[in-house]
Amino acid sequence: MAKEPPRPRPTASSGAASDPEGVRLNRFLASCGYGSRRKCEAFITEGRVEVNGEVAVDLATRVSPADHVRVDGKIVRPEQELTLLLNKPRGYLTTRDDPEERKTIYDLLPRKFRNLSYVGRLDQESQGLLLLTNSGSLNEALTHPRHRIEKEYLVALDRAFDPELIPRLTEGIHLAEGLARAESVRPLSRRRLSVVLTQGYNRQIRRMFAKLDYKVKELERVRIGRLRAPDLSTGDFRVLNRRDLAELSRNP
Repeated sequence: MAKEPPRPRPTASSGAASDPEGVRLNRFLASCGYGSRRKCEAFITEGRVEVNGEVAVDLATRVSPADHVRVDGKIVRPEQELTLLLNKPRGYLTTRDDPEERKTIYDLLPRKFRNLSYVGRLDQESQGLLLLTNSGSLNEALTHPRHRIEKEYLVALDRAFDPELIPRLTEGIHLAEGLARAESVRPLSRRRLSVVLTQGYNRQIRRMFAKLDYKVKELERVRIGRLRAPDLSTGDFRVLNRRDLAELSRNP
């Protein structure tokens, strides 16, 4: 008689799997080379993932290095941590796959790096610095609002900017997701500005300026934390070293 597969049930409420300091299970699986976080969520909900001998179907499950994780009965371990810095050109989507077969950031990378997850996004018409990593903890540290990691953008507008509007941007503009605010806004010329954010709402800068009746013509991310890469050509990437990684988590 065929052995009945185990019934999916949440992991135990005690132990490292529920450690709030761990990383989400889907991110852990992504760091092990199992694809995007969304794909890894499917593995979890299908009951194919075990944590410490118990089937885990709770997407909120967190794991730490002390936990034993299996997929389809096979023990899995994170790949060696790797983080790339890409100078994204305009015209590329920040996504792994596009149903319309438009160009994505992964078309700029060797195939062996397709398992890396992007950290935050740049929309199709924006350019500049974009991180890709298999480190769930780094992804969490750079994207969670509580860490307040700065990202600096160069913004070109469709007409001259009125400096008296700076307080509107720094005090906050209401978007559907909440109050969107810039940490700083510094005019560079009549139409060009430096804008620093610690938030990451979708198309945040474009939407904030649209609320003030401006259209963003060009948008480039030039700094993440203290990391800049002025010598990195558009469309090129490089692997980050320890010094680079330290710069990511520090603000000027």
